[in-house]
Amino acid sequence: MIKARIIVTLKTGVLDPQGKAIESALSNLGIEGVGSVRQGKVFDVTLESDDAASAKTKLDAMCAQLLANTVIENYAVEIDHG
Repeated sequence: MIKARIIVTLKTGVLDPQGKAIESALSNLGIEGVGSVRQGKVFDVTLESDDAASAKTKLDAMCAQLLANTVIENYAVEIDHG
């Protein structure tokens, strides 16, 4: 079994209204010193495979086809080797 974490974030320069709303809410709560907030998504995936290279290929395909909008989002795949 291979466990992986996929982190999807908006590309630099893409408007992030949810991040701005969180930033404003933090300020309203009295939490000072927050420069900016960007929101994203995290997916934890388990694959029934022992081949890390094959798993990475599958995970990249998942991201490109469904989990990330690669026009406006970046993604990073982290495979747990432990």
